[in-house]
Amino acid sequence: MRKFRLTVILLFIIFSVLHAQSKREMRAVWIATVANIDWPSSNRLLPTQQRTEIVNMLDQLAENNINAIVLQIRPMADAFYPSTLEPWSHWLTGRQGMKPSPFYDPLQFIIEEAHRRCMEIHVWLNPYRVTTNNDSMILSKDHLFFRQPELFVRYGGKYYFNPGLDETRNFLNKVVEDIVEHYDVDGVHFDDYFYPYPVKGEDFPDDETFMKYPRGFAPSQKADWRRNNVNMAIAEVQQTIKSIKPWVEFGVSPFGVWRNDNVDPRGSATRAGIQNYDDLYADILKWLAEGTVDYVTPQLYWEIGKKVANYEILLKWWKENSYGKNLYIGLIPSSLGDKKNSAWTTGNEIIRQIKMNRSFSQVDGAVFFSAKTFLQNRQGLNDSLRSNYYRYPALCPVNRNIVGEPSAQPQNLRVLRDGKDAFLLWEEVNEEGGCQTAYYVVYAFKGKEVGDMNNPANIIARTTENCIDLRTLPYKFKGNYTFVVTAVNRFRQESIPTLGITRKL
Repeated sequence: MRKFRLTVILLFIIFSVLHAQSKREMRAVWIATVANIDWPSSNRLLPTQQRTEIVNMLDQLAENNINAIVLQIRPMADAFYPSTLEPWSHWLTGRQGMKPSPFYDPLQFIIEEAHRRCMEIHVWLNPYRVTTNNDSMILSKDHLFFRQPELFVRYGGKYYFNPGLDETRNFLNKVVEDIVEHYDVDGVHFDDYFYPYPVKGEDFPDDETFMKYPRGFAPSQKADWRRNNVNMAIAEVQQTIKSIKPWVEFGVSPFGVWRNDNVDPRGSATRAGIQNYDDLYADILKWLAEGTVDYVTPQLYWEIGKKVANYEILLKWWKENSYGKNLYIGLIPSSLGDKKNSAWTTGNEIIRQIKMNRSFSQVDGAVFFSAKTFLQNRQGLNDSLRSNYYRYPALCPVNRNIVGEPSAQPQNLRVLRDGKDAFLLWEEVNEEGGCQTAYYVVYAFKGKEVGDMNNPANIIARTTENCIDLRTLPYKFKGNYTFVVTAVNRFRQESIPTLGITRKL
């Protein structure tokens, strides 16, 4: 009996260690703007309504301890910000090229609101897509499509930039440069749309481009040439970003299968109908091996046990093939409640996947698609996160592909009392560039000693201010508590903590 009890205790400890919350974990949500999937809910909303919607969304995400958003700002070679290169998106104002009225800058507004909540903001761009249908008349008359039509091709009833042209890469880099230079973003993010998903019976129309600009590739190497087009775009975009702000991350979110192992022994034990390498011409492993991307977020939108694309098999494959780069798994709460598939209606598949993710140290967190359905509490997802899996706040993981120094140590930590209020104050840390403070982390330990700073349960606040009112926090402080504060900079590096101070509250 005693042996049985010891076994149960050991299993409980192992389970707790495997699934315990880490102080560093990416918890991000995609906010899709194309077709008004998430925000704004309609392209007929007034700017005041748009701002109210996004503020409410960010508040709800913060309640779930989400620490980053991935905001789609260029869904169709258009812009959710004032740009001299591309027109305003019709998903924002109802007509492409028409600015918000009364005017405001949506991207700047959302950056400020996200950062105020200590959330990172990664801007999501689609590199090649111009339309989602055959109607080019939805495009503004000032769109590059009409000024330089030679840069574009029609495929599958949609229009795209031609990836084989140097001008396409040059223009893409100008767009990225404009954003990174003018906005305080934390990351630039591409999704799975590189070369478009194949259309049966139709080849992508780039024969003429290949013949004119083969760049040393033989006629039999057209697929390699296409991959090289994307490889160059990826490497150049990262270089553009780093030349302006080295701390800004560059990440990609590819389709979940690189290659099946019946095609390539390095591939996954899957039988997916689409493969990144062969169909989208995206050689993710090359980018990871060479470090031309800072993180990868494979879209593992299948359930555990799926025959042709088993989540567990793919999770293990990606953690073994991430080449030491940050790995955030793309999850799809949008599938919760799908009555056509019992895996998504029995229990909560997303929670099962989060638990599985946490059993591997190589997995640095998750990104959820998409914001609207994430916030609907399908299958009790939000309840489970708030009460258990995301109960405590988490800092975004330090990026292993980016070299950065910690910021200076906050100084002069003290407690001031004003009637029933008790304020914790410290001196601001003023540094520049990547060492600029993004936010402060406040820790509290019961008693007179500094405790475990790696335990997120000891974090009582993250704030962009240098003062908090302890009485307004959702904690009941009674007796002696020891406080310390750290500064987290744009490199995600945490400073040396302040000297601990103990006060009786």
